[in-house]
Amino acid sequence: MNNYTHFSARASLAAVGLCMRQMEIWEPVQRNVHIKQKVIKHKPLDKVMDAFINILAGGHGLVEINTRVRPDSSLQRAFGRDTCADQSLVSDTLNACTEETVDQMRKAMQEIYHRHSQGRRHKYEKSWQVLDVDMSGMPAGRQGEGVSKGYFSGQKGRRGRQLGRVYATLYNEIVVEQLYPGKVQLERSLQALVTASEEVLKLKKSRRQRTILRVDGGGGRDADINWMLNQDYFVIAKVKNWKRSAKLARSVVTWYPDPKVSGREVGWVMEPHVYDRPTRQLAIRKRKKNGQWQYRVLVFNLTDQMLFWIADLSRPDTPTMTDILFAAIRAYDLRGGGVETSFKGSKHGLGLTKRNKRRFAAQEMLVLLAQLAYNLITWMRNRLAYHTSSLRQFGVLRMVRDVFHISGSITFSNKGHILQITLNQAHCLALSVQRALLPFLARDDTLLNLGQI
Repeated sequence: MNNYTHFSARASLAAVGLCMRQMEIWEPVQRNVHIKQKVIKHKPLDKVMDAFINILAGGHGLVEINTRVRPDSSLQRAFGRDTCADQSLVSDTLNACTEETVDQMRKAMQEIYHRHSQGRRHKYEKSWQVLDVDMSGMPAGRQGEGVSKGYFSGQKGRRGRQLGRVYATLYNEIVVEQLYPGKVQLERSLQALVTASEEVLKLKKSRRQRTILRVDGGGGRDADINWMLNQDYFVIAKVKNWKRSAKLARSVVTWYPDPKVSGREVGWVMEPHVYDRPTRQLAIRKRKKNGQWQYRVLVFNLTDQMLFWIADLSRPDTPTMTDILFAAIRAYDLRGGGVETSFKGSKHGLGLTKRNKRRFAAQEMLVLLAQLAYNLITWMRNRLAYHTSSLRQFGVLRMVRDVFHISGSITFSNKGHILQITLNQAHCLALSVQRALLPFLARDDTLLNLGQI
């Protein structure tokens, strides 16, 4: 008799919030993370939740909490919040975070990943696990902690921090993420990132022997390649030393034009550099603007079968050396659709580089919240794709912009419980969302239907 209904511009995101509560995704954060801050109206973790909702709602700055989350009381209720804190209070809570808080959050993130990820449940006896390791620049103001000049693609002289990431490519999930000062590159962080992923994925020796590490040139030092090989990983990496690459390329007997990339040629290195374990080495050359050749060398210990598998190519009955060569170069190039694409998704879809905090620990907390948002989006997309396969191609930006922004009405009981969500039937994705989430919400007797809004 006393039920009431509110309109929400993000009714579909409200449905996701209910699913998230049913999956108890936030529970490890509540149990493990403790922020030392005086409670007046909002608990510290409630304000962290407000920041998390803002990320999922497409907010690229904390200031957007006041325009995206606070006005939408229905959305807040769906995520378990009775109200929303002002963005300034959320910012103060993040500033109160310490290294201890960040470590607690990492522990919670590991527990969440264990419970809900596909990467953690990978069947190593059936196929290889593929982990991409890379770093990306996080531009920031010069007064921030850990901010310094460093390498930022296409931005000479820029200042900022660096973000290292280990990505489970087969499952589109972030396994580990770590923020570093601006001068740190992959050569100084590779081993730490891989070691952290070993803990998250429980990579004992038998599993490492079924895991492929794909690494850019930043992690191509001799010490790093030997370390990965001695850890029993399969490795495909680009050599960091460009002088070494030019020297190795001189032993190539035949260069083959790459049919996929105009102007690029590849060939087998006949006098390879000796590492701690046997490898094959492939030289790549391409003309620079001044007409000179630029050389790079790939090092890998993958079998022919593994190369064709990771390159997603059918393996001929008797593959030639040329077939293997092009499978190897494609196997490495596909990292562009893995970890590199994931960085673009985090930056464009989740505004990863738009939320800058002066304190290093505060920035780390924001990075971890974005990591959780990325993985949650992946898990929700998998549910949607089960019913509508075309949605599997949606990136993070389209999930946030299109799937999470379906308007509708939300009906509450007199005690404030959500009884029904009605999505705008005119939206082209509304039916897909309803089919995917209805069985899930029905467990709590919540209706999810379509209607004219």
